[in-house]
Amino acid sequence: MNLLAIALLAQLAAPTRPAAPVLAFPAAGLDDSAAYQGYQTRFHRDAAGNTVQIYLDGREGRVVALLADAENASLGFSARDARGRPAPLRWGSSGAVFTRAGRTRTVEFQLGADVPSLHLGWFLLGSMRVERDFQYEKRHRAPYDAAAFTLPEIERLLDALARLSPADRRRHVALLGARDLDVVRARTRPVVTTRASATSWAARVVQPSLDGRDTLVLELRTDPRRVAAVHAGDSLSLRGRSGADISFTVRISTTGRALTPLTRREIFNPAFLAFLDSSRAAGATASASDSASRRARWLERQVRGFELLASREKLMAGLPNYATYFGRDMLLTALMMRPVWRDDMSEFAIASALRKLSPLGQVSHEEAMGGQAVREAAAEYAVLVDSHFRAVDEDRRGDAAAALARAAIVLRDMRRVRENYNMIDDELQLPVLASRWLSDPAVTAARKRAFLADATDGEPRLHRLLRELALVSRLTAAYAAEPVAGNLISFPPRDTGWASASWRDSGAGYAGGRYAMDVNAIWAPQALEAMERIFVALRSIGTTVHDGAASGRGVRGTPLTLSARDTTALQSAIDRWREAGARHFVVRLSPGEVRTRVTARLAAMPSAERDHWARVVASSGADRDSLSFLAIALDSVGSPISVANTDPATELFLGIGESASAETDSAAAEQLLRDVRLFVRPYPVGLLVDGVGPATANDAFAPAFAWRWFARDPYHGPRVVWGREVNLFLLGVANRIAGLPRDPALAPHEAELRGALQQVRSAVQRSGFHSELWSYELRGGRIVPVRYGTGSDVQLWSTSDLAVAFALARLGM
Repeated sequence: MNLLAIALLAQLAAPTRPAAPVLAFPAAGLDDSAAYQGYQTRFHRDAAGNTVQIYLDGREGRVVALLADAENASLGFSARDARGRPAPLRWGSSGAVFTRAGRTRTVEFQLGADVPSLHLGWFLLGSMRVERDFQYEKRHRAPYDAAAFTLPEIERLLDALARLSPADRRRHVALLGARDLDVVRARTRPVVTTRASATSWAARVVQPSLDGRDTLVLELRTDPRRVAAVHAGDSLSLRGRSGADISFTVRISTTGRALTPLTRREIFNPAFLAFLDSSRAAGATASASDSASRRARWLERQVRGFELLASREKLMAGLPNYATYFGRDMLLTALMMRPVWRDDMSEFAIASALRKLSPLGQVSHEEAMGGQAVREAAAEYAVLVDSHFRAVDEDRRGDAAAALARAAIVLRDMRRVRENYNMIDDELQLPVLASRWLSDPAVTAARKRAFLADATDGEPRLHRLLRELALVSRLTAAYAAEPVAGNLISFPPRDTGWASASWRDSGAGYAGGRYAMDVNAIWAPQALEAMERIFVALRSIGTTVHDGAASGRGVRGTPLTLSARDTTALQSAIDRWREAGARHFVVRLSPGEVRTRVTARLAAMPSAERDHWARVVASSGADRDSLSFLAIALDSVGSPISVANTDPATELFLGIGESASAETDSAAAEQLLRDVRLFVRPYPVGLLVDGVGPATANDAFAPAFAWRWFARDPYHGPRVVWGREVNLFLLGVANRIAGLPRDPALAPHEAELRGALQQVRSAVQRSGFHSELWSYELRGGRIVPVRYGTGSDVQLWSTSDLAVAFALARLGM
């Protein structure tokens, strides 16, 4: 019996005893509580072993419980004081109580507030995606008596149902398990009721799902002898009878489907587990303040964080906001974690991506499930009903009937997991991971053959893999034939400009660019090289891209069939794509140009920031030398948008392609050193913010419009450090140092590489953060790291800290 099962049995044996959190942030001795700005969170395992996260956001006065199960459900409410300001809540108990009865799982915990009166409202029970959007739109800050929060997709569905004939409407609402439209409409808002006795007062908030299959329940209980409670409309008021002391109990119930958690011994390989054990042993003999003790605690926290994200069904991207499958996050994490994972985990990641491929071979970026799936189905249903009535008006009876029949199927299958295929980078990442696993000599040929032949999902995995490679061959064919900017892989158009369809997927992420550097200069050539390695690996295990597989859906007639037959054509494509970075994206600035542009950027900053960064530039001399870097993207006419950025860390990590010839070693070494130096050159010339880490972008050399965009949308801008970029850089440099005996071009630069690695590592360690992303503020003339408001506390690719620690330990660092 594994440790998780034992822990769950212990919970069930003593259901009234609070279980301590698995993790908590901020943690004494590991985190600076001031940097969290009133935010605190706890992670638990419920009675089914599923992750439950509860957070108290003191800045916003918002309490949210995430149920990271198969529904990605959440229950949230706001807390305000008598003047309507966010009320800081505190934990009222050391843990939480978990029970399970049939399909129903419950969690119960206590909260308190040191205020005379407390007002609770904006109860929102449903999908965490809805909670996320609710907060993004700042609706939680509205007065409690403001208009109710509604989802436009659900409103359109209700309007569409109302338009149907009575007979059709009855049939369609029956598919939602309702007798009429009023029942469906009533399910769109939570119902608040109360009950009271001499010793107990309770409010019950009930939210059924739109299809009536599941129910979320939030109960708030208090002692009326200590707290006077009033229910008014959709809000509650609590007043302490003896001053500023209010305590209450929160109980949450769900009937949502559970996941099957994985344990560390199912995730990590023996070498890493031995490393973890040795770290724990060293920490046990050290004092609590000793670095060995802190390191052991930190490693254990990261391992537990990964376990919270891992189940037999999926790897979740992050908690609390992304407790679902994300293709990009999973694939990049798998690449970084291969040295510490069991081989089964890479296999699992590849199989997950292949299972969710589109008919065209696209990798799913994100799954929509539970309430989010219902939301997307509602939008599709409304469109089909519109099509039905348009066909009726045009007397196209067959089309009208077909549209209505499809609409009924959408309602029937409303809970079906839906896939989002609107990103580009993950299409190019899957071949890289697949090639590394298929080329791994530690995995037997028999196991590889069995994996590729597996048709559990209705089609052999080999056919799915070839379909994905065929998509890659189509995406890269035009540039391979004629290497001009207009043939690079483009982002799709949107209403204004171009959609950011790679990892910097915020509005400002690529500064309005059309051709992303990471997609075109890094992932595209890496994917083509991976394709070459896959062909070699297939031949080595007695499997080929034979006519039967190559003539399958989405493969026949694509450039893939030529590449499989003609290695010369594939090599030519690789060579041309390998030059894309140098041909299109390099920005070179003289010392004078560096000073001019940095001066202009500082002039546009608020005075306090301008003065601070001017002092940094003067003391570091960062503007006294020339600068070159890869632009973040090209605009629509193929000109570089001069935003310096951390994306070259991906190339540092992935390594120079195996097809690069010996003659390019010296040039490749210079390119690598150029990218490393950008990371350690002080911001606002380079990327390094002392005591914080490398800024994910530096817009000092870009047009002024980019400054404004990043100011409005800082998610991927100069005020943010991303954990994934830090780890890609650290792993990349560590791998290069480890390979120096076989790399004569880089060997003379060992001291510089070690110094750069240590500079970045030290800055991040002093920030105190090892999460998805973090930011900084200027306070009292100095830079102070702070938690990024919507950042994940536990994020899949940020747990690659574990791979970094393992790699550095092997270097003696």
